[in-house]
Amino acid sequence: MAQIQRHPYHLVDQSPWPLTASLGCLSLTTGGVMYMHGYSGGFLTLTVGFLCILCTMYVWWRDITREAVFQGHHTKPVQAGLRFGMLLFITSEVMFFLAFFWAFFHSALSPVHDIGCVWPPVGIDALVAWEVPALNTAILLLSGASVTWAHHAIIAGKLGECTSGLIMTVALGGFFTCVQAYEYVDCSFQISDGIFGSTFYVATGFHGLHVLIGTTFLVVCLFRAYARHFSREHHFGFEAAAWYWHFVDVVWLFLFVCIYWWGGR
Repeated sequence: MAQIQRHPYHLVDQSPWPLTASLGCLSLTTGGVMYMHGYSGGFLTLTVGFLCILCTMYVWWRDITREAVFQGHHTKPVQAGLRFGMLLFITSEVMFFLAFFWAFFHSALSPVHDIGCVWPPVGIDALVAWEVPALNTAILLLSGASVTWAHHAIIAGKLGECTSGLIMTVALGGFFTCVQAYEYVDCSFQISDGIFGSTFYVATGFHGLHVLIGTTFLVVCLFRAYARHFSREHHFGFEAAAWYWHFVDVVWLFLFVCIYWWGGR
């Protein structure tokens, strides 16, 4: 006899994907450490972990899309819970980047004699904020505007404009990544060049990783928009991706002002 559900909440079925995601993350991080320390098999372990995470992302997001679009499990209370969960996730990301800014200002506001009692340290030729970093700032600000356009297009029921806004945002995200890669190649200092190099590359590098993750989210949303998965009432998947992208924009503004402009003077 089939059970009758008398509540609007979604009781999630058992899934192997949290386990495969955990194993993929373990393999990715372990392989990365092994590769950076020159151990044999490090690159293979890193590659296996990366591919495992990609496959898990595909099948897990496929299942969630089925639950939301075809099975109707994402009711109003479920969507409210998902929104709260996304807000908590972004809050944890704020704390993540706060640690990098703390490390940067701890060293920049009171430079020790080992680095010449000045900031940037002696021998470091810091990047000019109003050149390549300013270009990347304009790119991300424009991408924030285009993803907002796409969001408002969904609310207005104009899925054609939504796809146009998403295409523009994804293109700008890819352009940002290319410009940042050029910046790293052209940079005169490395991550091993003292506290300045460490804080600079860790903060901007993790932000670049978040741009890649956000771009991936938006690419998935673009395919879903083409498949007409979004409506005025049900589009939290896109909304979460847009929130994440705005968070990435705000973090970059702090990076530009604090590390590139103030920290590089």
